[in-house]
Amino acid sequence: MSTPAWEREKGDVILARISSLLMPTNPKLPYWRLSGYYVFYFAALGCFMPYWALYLQSLGFSYAQIGQLMAIMPATKIISPNLWGWLADHTDRSVPLIRISSCLTAVSFVLIFWGSGFAWLALSMLLIGFFWNGPMALFEAMTMSWLKEDSHRYSRIRIWGSLGFIASVFGTGWALDKVLVIECLPSLLFYLFIGMGLVALLLPSRSVWVEGVEQGSLSAIIKRRGVIAFFLACLLIQAAHGPYYTFFSVYLKEHGYDAGQTGLLWSLGILAEILFFGFSNVVFKRFSLRGILLVATALSVLRWLLIAWWVDNIALLILAQLLHAASFGANHVAAIQFIHKHFAWPHQSKGQALYGSLSFGLGGMLGSYASGEVWVSLGPSIVFGTAAGLSMVAFLVVWGRVGKPAAR
Repeated sequence: MSTPAWEREKGDVILARISSLLMPTNPKLPYWRLSGYYVFYFAALGCFMPYWALYLQSLGFSYAQIGQLMAIMPATKIISPNLWGWLADHTDRSVPLIRISSCLTAVSFVLIFWGSGFAWLALSMLLIGFFWNGPMALFEAMTMSWLKEDSHRYSRIRIWGSLGFIASVFGTGWALDKVLVIECLPSLLFYLFIGMGLVALLLPSRSVWVEGVEQGSLSAIIKRRGVIAFFLACLLIQAAHGPYYTFFSVYLKEHGYDAGQTGLLWSLGILAEILFFGFSNVVFKRFSLRGILLVATALSVLRWLLIAWWVDNIALLILAQLLHAASFGANHVAAIQFIHKHFAWPHQSKGQALYGSLSFGLGGMLGSYASGEVWVSLGPSIVFGTAAGLSMVAFLVVWGRVGKPAAR
């Protein structure tokens, strides 16, 4: 039986909509090279984040040691993005710096294969993190400079990073569950870093000069109403994610979930993020940054409470993972838009670096380290409950200061 014409037309409309979300609209935009870098960068993150704690656990480290080692990577974001951002803004050589830091990430990762002691891994992860966390702030600024007035289309490029992440999370989880052992994880990660370095070498040269925007000094920008509050909210939001990034896979394992199920749950969260990225240009046209941040932080509170107390309820756990679209997706896109709006050249890269270092860096480090220290003594439910409390404080900060019109 042939398919009715109206069904074929409906299918064509859906495919056209998906294509319009993913494909570029500007023929001069190096869409696939930019998207390709996001794919490998976040594929490596998808291989590392859900499973590295399990790898460390297989080496015999305690929960406190795992928390300390996992805190090293975000800790490097406090220094690394700012240093690379300072170099980029003072030399206007963002692309060469992206190439150098990306290639050195793969080179430095070789150290992981040479030892497995706590001190050796700590030093190795410190060096790897310094290079790995360096290029993304520069790359975000460069991407926004390509988009110019079409900054609301940022999600069309960034969505490929989420696709890379979800493919890596799912693929790695399946492989570790069916084919490989956890000791193979470093090799998988090494190949992804090589891919990231190769794509970086193909990036076109680009200046991040932003015309038509008032420059001002960096200190003057930071002193603007709501900017400090914005960074504080970002720090709290990522500190709340610390227990999730560090121990969510371990938490699921303790409650009977296997590696494949763990990968599916991680992938579900990123799928929700992808769907938000796909429609974020519509959302940001209809609602203010302040409104989006308020809703996103409020839903973050709900997410961490669900994970804290209902991890054994698969329906509620799925709901919690779908809320990743709010706790990370909406908050991150809003933050990128905020930085692009407030930080003009020559401060674009420094603005992105400051956001990364304070939120993913300091916030992520504090969240990872603290959760490792109290994971056993307080228990996972209290740890994730505390994450909900941090998100509530972030909500109050946004409500009180970020994007609020000044009183007459």
